[in-house]
Order: sequence, then C-alpha cells, then structure tokens
Amino acid sequence: MKGDEAEQYASEFLQRQHLVLLEKNYCCRFGEIDLIMRDGMTLVFVEVRMRTSQIFGGAAASITLSKQTKLLRTARHYLARLKSMPPCRFDAVLLSGSNGQELEWIKNAFGE
Repeated sequence: MKGDEAEQYASEFLQRQHLVLLEKNYCCRFGEIDLIMRDGMTLVFVEVRMRTSQIFGGAAASITLSKQTKLLRTARHYLARLKSMPPCRFDAVLLSGSNGQELEWIKNAFGE
C-alpha cells in the first residue's frame, strides 16, 4: 500500500465511523493535512501514517514534534478561512503490518 492508498483506506474507515470528509491533502505554505473531516460539530484534522516495520518506533513515532508543529500551523491557516471557530481535534490513523492491514485510530492524538 502506498501513501495515496493509505489515505484512501483511512478516509473510508473514518467515513464508516460516521465522520464526513471535507478535504483531502489540504496544502498551504506551512504544510499539508492528509484529511480534514467533521465528526458531529467537531472539525477533525487527520494525519495518516503507514509503517511496515516497528523499527524506529513505527507509525506513531513518525509524528514528531516538528511534524505536529507543521500540522498546527496548517490547521490555523485552514481555520482562518472559516467564519466561526468550531471545536477542533487532531487525530492520527496509524497503519502497520506488511500491507498496512492493521489500523489504529487515535482520537486527540496531540494538540496545543
């Protein structure tokens, strides 16, 4: 499974959990957010990570403090376009295993 396939797989999984997809691969000068979704009234910024090996800590460890900072800045850029500030959270969808078949969804994975 490659990056685009992993994001599609994660998106489909989250939609089955009743989240609504708003944007894929939102880009700005600060970085990129893989998925932006809505969970009820909450805006959810989703980082999708796939690792076939647990070497170097696996998928979760790949979301470094530097990566989190970029995601926060990118989310602020997205939010600046909105008329009002909704409740927000950052989730992570971690895919592992030889074909990315093992999925872990972490709600509120990080924040400010």
